[in-house]
Amino acid sequence: MARSPFSPSFWRSPLRGPWLTSVLGVVLLGGITVLFVTGLVSYAAYNPDLSPVNDKTPDKGVLGFYLFSWPTDPHWLYRLNQGVHVTLGITLIPVLLAKLWSVVPRLFTLPPARSLAHALERVSLLLLVGGALFEFVTGVLNVQLDYIFPGSFYTLHFYGAWVFIAAFVAHAVLKTPMALRNLRQLREEQDDLIAPSPAEPTVSRRGALWFVGGGSLLLFGTTVGQNFDGPLRRTALLAPHGGAEPGSGPGGFQINKTAAYAGIRDADTSEEAWRLVVAGANGHTVRLTRADLLAMPLHSAALPIACVEGWSTSDQWWRGVRLRELAALVGHDEDPPDVLVESLQQRGAFRRAALRANQVADPRSLLALAVNGEDLTPDHGYPARVIVPAAPGVLNTKWVARLTFGDL
Repeated sequence: MARSPFSPSFWRSPLRGPWLTSVLGVVLLGGITVLFVTGLVSYAAYNPDLSPVNDKTPDKGVLGFYLFSWPTDPHWLYRLNQGVHVTLGITLIPVLLAKLWSVVPRLFTLPPARSLAHALERVSLLLLVGGALFEFVTGVLNVQLDYIFPGSFYTLHFYGAWVFIAAFVAHAVLKTPMALRNLRQLREEQDDLIAPSPAEPTVSRRGALWFVGGGSLLLFGTTVGQNFDGPLRRTALLAPHGGAEPGSGPGGFQINKTAAYAGIRDADTSEEAWRLVVAGANGHTVRLTRADLLAMPLHSAALPIACVEGWSTSDQWWRGVRLRELAALVGHDEDPPDVLVESLQQRGAFRRAALRANQVADPRSLLALAVNGEDLTPDHGYPARVIVPAAPGVLNTKWVARLTFGDL
């Protein structure tokens, strides 16, 4: 019996073969395409060309192309997109691992390159495998709020995605015709994945597919609940925002950052100390107390919070002052411009965030003072926070200290 993985006889599983590999490849072809598209859409939701504060990917060049301003309708758009992106990514993990297992003998093929074309194919395969593992691992760590990797998740995941998808497209172009032929064949022809001296089978290939599918279904069932409120959230055992809600009452819905984590002190948010600075055209600036804001016309909007990690809340009832009416206070009576929002937050990313003019103009975009009939709690952004339809959670800035309206 061969002891070296470089020997073909080392690999003895009777399950390996072009049919199994092709089935797994076709599933990944569809799934990863959806992942890439929803990833690009998620990137667009940050309005990355609006202001450097929104985009954590320096020197992105042509990779940072941007085609449109992120819309505010439907208000659940980002919630749906990110829920699909994260849930599908986790669901595909067993399929990815099975696919890598099915082709692992090819990673040990000798000689490493038989021709220039073969060498290019091996390089693309290396980038494909490495890129897939990198993207899935960093994605899962981000979902789990476990930032053990060096640098920013946004930068690493962004560049990793482009490396992976380039290799994925090249591999798909080369292998898809062969995969379709393999699926149509009733008998497998001789292939380098077929063991020359296979061991006795313990499960059929269809049984193996059922096993992989069962693993994917299990991950789906223990993850998808984080996109919902109520009893279904308790099924999200593998998600940090699964389980019971963090509290009861109007403010008892999910958050990422607490006031303590963000370094928010009671002394800074007290009625005596806190002032909202609103700046606009021609250097016009006003300073407003919370009582001043409460004396302005107040409006309500039912909007969710949805975050890049894939979790979201159901619609909460927010009440506050429209952003466009705050813009009017400083000279922007018609066609409100972009706005730069700054928080009292002392540490962490997105202490500053920028919103597009179309987001400011939407009547549901509020500087919220209350939620579900009660004042905001400190963890939900007291004394005031931004809430915008369809915007990623990090752009709904909490503990707002300053709004600067103008073209960014």
